[in-house]
Amino acid sequence: MKITSVNNELVKETAKLLQKKYRKDTFLLEGSKCIEEAIASGLEIVHLFADESSDEFKGYDNLIETTEAVLSKISSTETPPKAVAVAKKLKREWSEIYKKVVLLENIKDAGNLGTILRTACAFNIDAVVLYGDTVDLYNPKCVRSTVGNLWKIPVFEMNDLSVFENYQRVATLPKSDNTVWLKDYICQEKVLVMFGSEAAGLSEELKNFATKNVTIEMSDRVESLNLSISAGIFMYKIMN
Repeated sequence: MKITSVNNELVKETAKLLQKKYRKDTFLLEGSKCIEEAIASGLEIVHLFADESSDEFKGYDNLIETTEAVLSKISSTETPPKAVAVAKKLKREWSEIYKKVVLLENIKDAGNLGTILRTACAFNIDAVVLYGDTVDLYNPKCVRSTVGNLWKIPVFEMNDLSVFENYQRVATLPKSDNTVWLKDYICQEKVLVMFGSEAAGLSEELKNFATKNVTIEMSDRVESLNLSISAGIFMYKIMN
């Protein structure tokens, strides 16, 4: 199949996926590596738009050969990739096998979210929970930032945290009298580590839900760390 017009109905429908309100069941994959990782992970590809001059996806069942102009219309990047695909979202069920879990509350930056998910994969976190008003998991910037790792870790959007009643629940906070340094922290078998937004930190609700308060020790010359850096340091600590 070949489409060269930016006014084609399928192209216009695909471009709508750049907006959150249209990403109910499907979302966009931008770039060959991201698409290849998704296919390898078993995601269902609905459409695959690829530059007509490329042989990379030749023979793929749902391939649509197209132009740079079309790829630009359906991509969120300034310079369009050589391929853009429409994929179906993965459906997962919560399981008691998830022992090391990271919760992210009210995270606004899609790049930070994607980076944290990629790092969670690297450090063997079992699952990630998105809580509160967190940026859309399928935001194109978030998907790109995971560098193909989004489908390798279960991610859940939750409003009810009752499944964590039997977990050690760790609030990551600035240093105070009721926090311990990360270097002195001992991780239990089942742990929920909670991170708040870049600007506001954890809500009072989650601070009160915590059973342990932990601070990352660092030089007093720096007020705070980037959220994805803080999360990465903590996840490395609990990896084993």
